[in-house]
Amino acid sequence: MAARKSSVKDRPSYRCTECGYATVKWLGRCPECHAWGTVEEVGGTPAVRTTAPGRVSSPALPIGQVDGQVATARGTGVPELDRVLGGGLVPGAVVLLAGEPGVGKSTLLLDVAAKAADPDHRTLYVTGEESAGQVRLRADRIGAIDDHLYLAAETDLSAVLGHLDEVKPSLLVLDSVQTVASPEIDGAPGGMAQVREVAGALIRASKERGMSTLLVGHVTKDGAIAGPRLLEHLVDVVLHFEGDRHARLRLVRGVKNRYGTTDEVGCFELHDEGITGLADPSGLFLTRRAEPVPGTCLTVTLEGRRPLVAEVQSLTVDSQIPSPRRTTSGLETSRVSMMLAVLEQRGRISALGKRDVYTATVGGVRLSEPAADLAMALALASAASDTPLPKNLVAIGEVGLAGEVRRVTGVQRRLAEAARLGFTHALVPADPGKIPEGMRVLEVADVGEALRVLPTRPARGTRSTPHEG
Repeated sequence: MAARKSSVKDRPSYRCTECGYATVKWLGRCPECHAWGTVEEVGGTPAVRTTAPGRVSSPALPIGQVDGQVATARGTGVPELDRVLGGGLVPGAVVLLAGEPGVGKSTLLLDVAAKAADPDHRTLYVTGEESAGQVRLRADRIGAIDDHLYLAAETDLSAVLGHLDEVKPSLLVLDSVQTVASPEIDGAPGGMAQVREVAGALIRASKERGMSTLLVGHVTKDGAIAGPRLLEHLVDVVLHFEGDRHARLRLVRGVKNRYGTTDEVGCFELHDEGITGLADPSGLFLTRRAEPVPGTCLTVTLEGRRPLVAEVQSLTVDSQIPSPRRTTSGLETSRVSMMLAVLEQRGRISALGKRDVYTATVGGVRLSEPAADLAMALALASAASDTPLPKNLVAIGEVGLAGEVRRVTGVQRRLAEAARLGFTHALVPADPGKIPEGMRVLEVADVGEALRVLPTRPARGTRSTPHEG
């Protein structure tokens, strides 16, 4: 029996050099990080240990006696970011901001670091991707210069912790967590084991010092945050920075927030002088014209709890190939195809099936919620008949395969935003609730009723239907 126990204890173990996964047998592919050829032998199987009770750091108190003032949020100086964070940065909070390359993460956080710095709250900006001189050039361009903003270029975790002891900041910005490595951990910077160690060390430092921390994170080609999933569980707030690099609009969307809701969205505009918050971004998504144009329809989408008026545009032309083109920008191709089928079968519009169809949104906004279905259908019908929709009209509603117009959430908020911007007519599903003063609302039950808002001119290539009269 003793010999058997000794053989089990001396059995070699294997560990992944990327993520630290341990196993008692060799594997060609790590089951946790899915990397090939990273599992190596490290020695005998460690003995099972138990933890004895130790001295507590602070006594447990009734929850009513816990001081909540220590967790009061402090504003960052960027109102749109504060909106998403739930009022600002909480002392000791760790925020992970992830986004695609070139979307403006570094520019935004450098602006935040400068605006949050004051004599009582120092800010430390650590860059691992650029030199200090490169960051200084960007700071000059966007006006992010402050005597209480400290800058360091480091890729070693121990050096970063040394800067914390020296500067004693109230806010740390690390750009990025994938570029910093610990010499005590095997693996290249950005590997799962390194990201886990760096994030864990900075989280411990933030909690001990009451220091807020902003971490920049990379994303994979699929849009997911790079590194172990544990990183998102460890931090307090996870934000996604989104936007088309060819458009000016940028959105900061909350994915996880221990101090607030995750249904808030911050809107920013990227320009040559930096990045600025947009308290009223609806103007970016509209094209103001003196007269209405065929193939355009306005809708009100909800980004989080914020209503935004957006414009859907459609263009149909005679196809020169047997299989007509279906091109979309800012809209889901599957939903556009579904609206084309509904219009042909339920709306009796046969012209769309044999024509090239192009649909897009204005300003780079992406419309993915079903509430934009009705506006999409009206824009396609307007383009097919070459007749414009009435001026100052917005359409809100989800369209089903049977042609019915379904209710969507937040209709009252959507109508209030449309009325604020001067729109006077709206097509909505049944029972919209309180209607803003001065707005005429038409409740529609199906696509056929909605298509009656088109002018009486016969539609080009369409059958004779009741909505034409």
